[in-house]
Amino acid sequence: MTDRRPQFGYFPAPEAGAPTALLDTAKRLDELGFDLIGIQDHPYQSRFLDTWTLLSAIAAVTEKITVFPDVACLPLRPPAVLAKSAATLDLLSGGRVELGLGAGIFWDAIEAMGGPRRSPGESVEALREAVTIVRGMWSGKRSITHEGEYYSVKGLHPGPAPVHDIGIWLGAYKPRMLRTVGELGDGWIPSLGYIDDDGLAAANDLIDAGAEKANRDPGSIRRILNVGDISGLDDKVEFFVRYAREFRIDGFLIDCPAIHSELSGFAQNTIPRVRDALG
Repeated sequence: MTDRRPQFGYFPAPEAGAPTALLDTAKRLDELGFDLIGIQDHPYQSRFLDTWTLLSAIAAVTEKITVFPDVACLPLRPPAVLAKSAATLDLLSGGRVELGLGAGIFWDAIEAMGGPRRSPGESVEALREAVTIVRGMWSGKRSITHEGEYYSVKGLHPGPAPVHDIGIWLGAYKPRMLRTVGELGDGWIPSLGYIDDDGLAAANDLIDAGAEKANRDPGSIRRILNVGDISGLDDKVEFFVRYAREFRIDGFLIDCPAIHSELSGFAQNTIPRVRDALG
């Protein structure tokens, strides 16, 4: 079981057809005291807004809520530029940014947009290199050099540094990526629908093993679950308490079709009851 205060967030689809509605929802979430807003990143999807631009707009109309890409499509976002984007938004928002990062999926669409096509093994190695460069960009060093097979920077002057230590939360399902979460990541972001309870338990074991191999504390790695639509849950409190206790989930991102009524009740009733139950 996690010993962190569980955080709750929202996972809206970045539909281009209703951009102002997305900002209105973000303001409502902020007013209700939600902790997180995560935006999926599929730049090749014609009906979606650009994730970083949307996150910036959300940060501008909110005051407290944290924003992050859930998760950024690394093959279409060079790591040094991505790190600078995250640090810039963290500075502008007063420290309200985390970085969700994914190795890539939907390779036909990525290649169609000018990105590289990578095998599963190549995508993991590219992500590992990217994490090194991203952290270097936030290090405050005078210059950084990394000569990798997929990404290289040579004598790069990093910066600016973010306001706070931005967490790198990795989207992962396969064993090698899950061990990488434990070795290099600050958090893990799976989604229900892509993983079941048995998968969560097995994934936690692999993350813990990766962390122990790297002499890291497995308990320091956050576990943030994209839950999706919760409107059909009979006992919402029991659902969240069980996932926190059994799978060490300390962050939940939900989706509600009936936005305002569902979110108000969830924020005012469900969240406090979950936190009380978890002590």
